[in-house]
Amino acid sequence: MTVSMIGLDTAKLVFQVHGVDEGGKAQLVRKLRRSELIAFFERQPRCTVVMEACGAAHHWARVLGGLGHEVKLIASEAVRPFVKRGKKNDATDAAAICAAACHPDARFVAVKSAAQQGILVLHSARTLLVKQQTMVANAMRSLATEFGIVVPKGSSKLEELQKLVEADPDCPEGAQAAFAGLMHQYRAAAERICSLESEIVSHARRDDTARRLATVPGIGPITASLMAATVGAGIESFSSARHFASWLGLVPRQHSTGGKTRLGRITKAGNREIRRLLVLGATSMAYRSERWKGAAGAWTRALLERRPFRLVTVALANKMARIAWALMTRHEVYQAKGGGAAANAAA
Repeated sequence: MTVSMIGLDTAKLVFQVHGVDEGGKAQLVRKLRRSELIAFFERQPRCTVVMEACGAAHHWARVLGGLGHEVKLIASEAVRPFVKRGKKNDATDAAAICAAACHPDARFVAVKSAAQQGILVLHSARTLLVKQQTMVANAMRSLATEFGIVVPKGSSKLEELQKLVEADPDCPEGAQAAFAGLMHQYRAAAERICSLESEIVSHARRDDTARRLATVPGIGPITASLMAATVGAGIESFSSARHFASWLGLVPRQHSTGGKTRLGRITKAGNREIRRLLVLGATSMAYRSERWKGAAGAWTRALLERRPFRLVTVALANKMARIAWALMTRHEVYQAKGGGAAANAAA
């Protein structure tokens, strides 16, 4: 029995192994406990191990790669069509991974290093805290409205809102205490966010790829750091700038048939956080397009004259993603065309 490829379906405690030979015929089907996995692959002759790029796949890829195996990660959506309809279980999932990896058009995900994942943890923690901070702020405004207390928009107005609540004689002491607790939680989240952002900015200044990306108008240190940590050396897996923009979900959906092309809204596939940050950066640059020198600024102004603002921001985010692909592929910095260097005011 010669196993050339193993499809590994990972989980928290139970792992399913599906091994095939050069002809794609199943030679090994086995279920392993978590404690048995490393010992099994230590005994297994060196081969190609394929996993879905989800969960702890990057961790196991580093572990199994250290044992001498060639490890490949494949996107979950590429595996899904190969799962037998009506027979989804761990065994069929592992077999589908092998089938997807053997397909001639199969594309694989670059394995992230522990350092890359460490930076991504900072970004994930920051995103979570920003969401919680927004929820707390909305709750504070909503609860204050119950007593007829409102203040203008903006996080800077929350301190004023707390003072008004404390000074309101109609607001019970219990409600005031709960409101003070929410304010304390808001301040703690703000402090932690600032601390995380400092670490992220520090990474953006140290990393060569992030520094190059930060030269693009609309891409600041947080976006640059996230893109560098997420993609990094794996940018070579994207064959073109359009492929990269498509991976980020910044291209329109297609529903075409009979030679008639129908385009819809963007697919929103791929990395949601990078796409969100690119759109935010593009929105900032679109608002100040009148002061944006160069060909990109002129392109944005011309598009704003005939298209809705939100459509322009998404189109600009697509252009920024394509520029980022070029900079990472060619190891260059952004050079503005048609005028002076564009100020990266959206950082």
